[in-house]
Amino acid sequence: MPTQKTHTMAIRYPFVYNVGRCIHNGLSVALGAYRRSTALILSGKELSLLVNEHTSKLCRAFEERFSRKPCLAVVLVGDNPASKTYVKGKKKACDEIGIAHIDFTYDESLSQKSLLELVQSLNDDPNVDGILVQLPLPSHIDEVKVINSIDPAKDVDGFHPVNIGKLLLGQKSHIACTPKGILRMLDHYGILTDSKDVCILGRSNIVGKPMAALLMQKDRNATVTICHSLTPDIVPYVKRADILISAVGHTNVVTSDMVKDGAVVIDVGMNRVPDPSKKSGYALRGDVDFANVEPKTSAITPVPGGVGPMTIAMLMENTVVAACDQKGIDTADLEVLE
Repeated sequence: MPTQKTHTMAIRYPFVYNVGRCIHNGLSVALGAYRRSTALILSGKELSLLVNEHTSKLCRAFEERFSRKPCLAVVLVGDNPASKTYVKGKKKACDEIGIAHIDFTYDESLSQKSLLELVQSLNDDPNVDGILVQLPLPSHIDEVKVINSIDPAKDVDGFHPVNIGKLLLGQKSHIACTPKGILRMLDHYGILTDSKDVCILGRSNIVGKPMAALLMQKDRNATVTICHSLTPDIVPYVKRADILISAVGHTNVVTSDMVKDGAVVIDVGMNRVPDPSKKSGYALRGDVDFANVEPKTSAITPVPGGVGPMTIAMLMENTVVAACDQKGIDTADLEVLE
């Protein structure tokens, strides 16, 4: 696992990394970020373009070497509007980057047995490198059984117990995309976690738990607190946090009176708020009261355009890593086409 001094972004994008550190140190440089008030706006949208560009080069090199593209199987069960939107975005990213995708779309009547049989067939297919089963699943399907049935080597979401266990132990594994994307953003913008108090709001298997596991590793050295729905009062924990990561899923959970001056705020929330002025009829808002919290922070992610694009970028990267792993090579072994 790369250290903060020799992390992936520094190796792949030394110029971008150094510029990011310069911004963090207060120099008037803009690349993937812009300044409002005194806070640095952490643009995942801009950073994801750089990550995707590199992933696309790896895809071309992989195809040249193995005569096929890295391949992601995308499984959608049911008619959940948010899930359909997320899957559409992931498939669009595959097309833009150069990852092949095989799509399996079913109505919610699909049986658990049929879904498990599909997953097993994808596990056995040597031309499928990654498997993504979009969550949530219909209520009659046991999500845990489905996740556990995915080959850990093809678990590009990083949800399988084997990958979570390896992550906790600091071993190489597929890392859940949102936590991985958050760390990439912190690294890119030169925000160190060593000896920092980090407060995570939310204890989900997708964000909160793996995020905490990553930050407590010896290459990160953060002191981590997790708050959840049964924490009697989150305010004292939030107030002392040098870095706050909110993944609750409710608007305005974090207000300005809760955040200490100079904190770094990462907003994972993606909440739909009715807005008749929008064509879709809704606007996306995070967990954080951005307008009032932003002036108190040293750095903050916007919603949209913050964590979301990085989550998809990490999924694409994980798929290429999985393809290389199954070929017995490292991504560094590919001759990247310029």
